[in-house]
Amino acid sequence: MHKTLNGALIGVLAIVSIALSGCTSGSDGGDVGEPNLPQGEEIETTPDPSLTKLLPEDIREKGFIGIAVDIPYPPFASYDDNGREVGFDPELGRLLAQKLGIDVVISKQPFDSVIPSLQANKHDIIMSGMNDTPEREKTITFVDYSLGGFAILVRSGNPTNIETLTDLCGKTVSVQKSTVQGELLRATECPGDPIDVMELPTDPDALTALRAGKSDAYSSDALVAEYVAATTDDGNTYEIVRDPKNPAGFNPVYSGIGVLKEDTQLIDAVQKALQALMDEGTYQQVLDRNRMSAYAVDSAETNLGGKSQ
Repeated sequence: MHKTLNGALIGVLAIVSIALSGCTSGSDGGDVGEPNLPQGEEIETTPDPSLTKLLPEDIREKGFIGIAVDIPYPPFASYDDNGREVGFDPELGRLLAQKLGIDVVISKQPFDSVIPSLQANKHDIIMSGMNDTPEREKTITFVDYSLGGFAILVRSGNPTNIETLTDLCGKTVSVQKSTVQGELLRATECPGDPIDVMELPTDPDALTALRAGKSDAYSSDALVAEYVAATTDDGNTYEIVRDPKNPAGFNPVYSGIGVLKEDTQLIDAVQKALQALMDEGTYQQVLDRNRMSAYAVDSAETNLGGKSQ
């Protein structure tokens, strides 16, 4: 829908007023505080007024963009010692909002409910390390920001002797509920007993199952598994099952920012803002800061997951 010049000016003035006053919603959507901008060593950018004009009028009028994030899911998202949301998704989310010249509200949302909450208008976009799949594309459009496969994590010493994907046949693998890894594991062709997929509510639950011996292995995005293996007990608790034929992980898939497919104006704004961050190098800096450099994409494209099938 086209907007009048007066309406657009009012929206921009409202954003400026909010930014100057510092009165905006906090991470729970209710508190009044300072604008949610990059802090400390987090990567910063400069607003682009031409991108601000691309935002839907309702977002410009409320003065912020709401982002649903499943926390914790490091290195995509976690909390620091002060309870601040950090990691690739929160930091890139703040950077996107800064480039768009608007504030941001980051809200913790369980992964299996991020899409329903988006449909219920509780948030504007999803940034939660979500894999871009044809099934999800029926509801949301992805602005893709990373490419990587999934990995298998076992206890240190690999007591169940898992070397390849088919070695999981007849064994129990713990995964977070509603993730692509569960679907891929169930679809794995086995010569005998199939893989027993144990779906649990959160990613930490799935890891705890492996650590407690309730599962033989754990599977998640390769990036997450690498992070867990390297940082848990100085790298002495878990190890990655590495397949020389799949150096970037099994079944590489795109992941990205999710927006309801009918919100075409917001999709355009997010896509152009992400491309601007890529062009200026700040997107790569956020990847580097969160040990995700190997998972970069070259440009801000939409729905690459469906196109690659």
